[in-house]
Amino acid sequence: MYNLAADMGGMGFIENNKARCMLSVLISTHMLLAARDAKGKRFFYSSSACVYNGDKQKDADVVPLKEEDAYPAMPEDGYGWEKLFTERMCRHFREDFGLPTRVARFHNVYGPHGTWEGGREKAPAAICRKVIEAKLSGKREIEIWGDGTRTRSFMYIDDCLQGIEMIMHGDILEPINLGSSELVTVNGLVDIVEEIAGIKLTRKHKLDAPLGVNGRNSDNTMIQQRLGWEPSIPLRVGMAKTYAWIYDEYVAKYGKSK
Repeated sequence: MYNLAADMGGMGFIENNKARCMLSVLISTHMLLAARDAKGKRFFYSSSACVYNGDKQKDADVVPLKEEDAYPAMPEDGYGWEKLFTERMCRHFREDFGLPTRVARFHNVYGPHGTWEGGREKAPAAICRKVIEAKLSGKREIEIWGDGTRTRSFMYIDDCLQGIEMIMHGDILEPINLGSSELVTVNGLVDIVEEIAGIKLTRKHKLDAPLGVNGRNSDNTMIQQRLGWEPSIPLRVGMAKTYAWIYDEYVAKYGKSK
């Protein structure tokens, strides 16, 4: 059984909908109870890098986050607390009821078929959409949240799916990172999308936008040691596929202009 559901979105949604994000605990509770009652053979829970202690993410030049860095607990308010709580619930369902559970902490999954507009989209999709809008409209400018120096890693969906299956069918009981270790600034991500689109844009920085932590990256030591693997699809490769899909979706919905 796979629990991949949550009421969530990008940083703008998470920071402005903390209660709604916390209510995802109802999904997790009902899923775990159903799995227990059905005597499920194995239960997978998709957690998040938002569980990590905020004090360890204050510098854009961040030290990659190890699994033990989730404690002492100081996760992202709302969404991160719900994820950390459900991690513990998975542990206790395994200990008390014998339900085999597996937990992976996703680090910014992106790719085709993801949300790309409407307020819930994450940075890779939002930047692709903004570059496409600028290219098709001829305005030649892009709004970037913050000063663009914050850092993140982004995992392409194909790596995520492979990791889920390996973790689900492996013997790792504790929560484990599932993310790319390829760190990039927000400005660097814009550079990549501009290069894919063949355009250079004037950048307008929105400094009062929701920003999240200054830096976050995945330490993949555990997954390398336990599975002999880690997410490895280059960001440039994944973003090219994502851009192409969003471009087609944008044109199909809005035509060559909006």
